Amino acid sequence: MTSKPHPLRQLIEQFIKLTDAEWEMFPPHLTEKKIKKNEFMLREGQVGRELGYVIEGEMRHFYTRNGEEKTTYFYFENSLVGPYVSCINGQPSLISFEAVSDTRLLVFPYAALQSLYSQSHSWEKFGRLLAEYIALGLEDRMVGLLTLSPEERYVQLLESNKKKIIERIPQHLIANYLGITPVSLSRIRQRLLKK
Repeated sequence: MTSKPHPLRQLIEQFIKLTDAEWEMFPPHLTEKKIKKNEFMLREGQVGRELGYVIEGEMRHFYTRNGEEKTTYFYFENSLVGPYVSCINGQPSLISFEAVSDTRLLVFPYAALQSLYSQSHSWEKFGRLLAEYIALGLEDRMVGLLTLSPEERYVQLLESNKKKIIERIPQHLIANYLGITPVSLSRIRQRLLKK
């Protein structure tokens, strides 16, 4: 009887297939980390050196302008999280990564991932496909913010594969993610209920 593959391996294998030997190159770099609700994996202005895999919990990333937080993404179980851009360019992160609830992560140094890229064609391909996946997500989010009304963004959220946001994230953070006030979100929800 074969044991079920590690959930992180299953996530990676949504991008590429790894041999057992290629997978075994990665676990020595993994460390479990617990982040309490409202604590940070990384704050804006710090240089990112590690990425993580969410075992349990919820996280968000946001930037701050003129003292106001702007939530741009949420992370749940079985997703990769972290200051990818800061890790790549070595510059201070423009965004913060905060736990929305008590969260458990497996973290790994970005340098370890880079080392795997140079040791294995499969890992190198994973890096390319991960970058493409992130680019697609960023473009989708940007286009939505620039072309859709707040109500259209909320409807899109309801109809998307991101239902965990509606189910598990506090309303004020959903409003922030949509670029509106909680009062505006409440009005949108009331209008949609009447339709």
